[in-house]
Amino acid sequence: MVKGGSGVFKRIAADKWFDFINMTIITIWLIIIIYPLYFVVIASFTDPTALQQSWFWPKEINFEGYKLIIQSDTLWTGYKNSFIYLILGTTINVLLTLPAAYALSRKDLNGRNALMLFVTFTMFFSGGLIPTYLTVKALNMVDTIWAMIIPNAVGAWNLIIARTFFQQTIPDELLDSAKIDGCSDIRFFLHIAIPISKALVAVMILFYGVGHWNAFLNALIYLRSDELYPLQLVLRNILIRNQISTDMIMDLSSLGDQVRAGELIKYGVIIMGALPMLVLYPFLQKYFVQGLLIGSIKG
Repeated sequence: MVKGGSGVFKRIAADKWFDFINMTIITIWLIIIIYPLYFVVIASFTDPTALQQSWFWPKEINFEGYKLIIQSDTLWTGYKNSFIYLILGTTINVLLTLPAAYALSRKDLNGRNALMLFVTFTMFFSGGLIPTYLTVKALNMVDTIWAMIIPNAVGAWNLIIARTFFQQTIPDELLDSAKIDGCSDIRFFLHIAIPISKALVAVMILFYGVGHWNAFLNALIYLRSDELYPLQLVLRNILIRNQISTDMIMDLSSLGDQVRAGELIKYGVIIMGALPMLVLYPFLQKYFVQGLLIGSIKG
């Protein structure tokens, strides 16, 4: 250990250099993450020609893209479908996951370790896309809203998180005392386990909800009708296939106006698709953190 004023000075100088390097790395990383989002925002209301000249400051502000988006029936149908899948799907997810997780957390459930092994196995190995499609088709769910909900009704990872939470939160003594008072298993789950697991319920709703809002693979595989497309698939068709719905730009006369409107619509749709999650995230951030910490530390 170095003693004296010079030793203290060296330690403080080393700490300052450490802080400076950390802040520099964090700042660069923050810019790398934030700038693409910032660029999409300014590109959604900046004339595409002016955007090529300045990638940082918006010039020749033009909200024509947002006007066309608001007037588009296709995008509003996608919004409606996404909210339907979000609400209905999350409800079914939670109603199936929580009872299953509670049952698997009970020590008196025979074969629970074998069942957990089966659940864990599905996280690493699956039947594949073709067998899954054939199963969904055999159940007559192709081109229906159920193809967006039933195949992912229970997530293996969320089931493991919920099971671990129940195991660590609900003591055996609480269950024993409830049974002495004549409480049944169903009543204990509904009136005792769930009320003291509100954080878990919130985390499950959040994780499943975000998954449903961002989902487009199932829609891409199983849906054929445009009126069933969620917002993310509509966005995908615009960005990947470079298709702009004719009902959005049919009123524009010149080809140049149509091209500019198409670019504005692309970036505007990205903002419209991400806006709900961007608005809600500051209020739901603590539940994201809870979801990552649930089961990691025994209380």
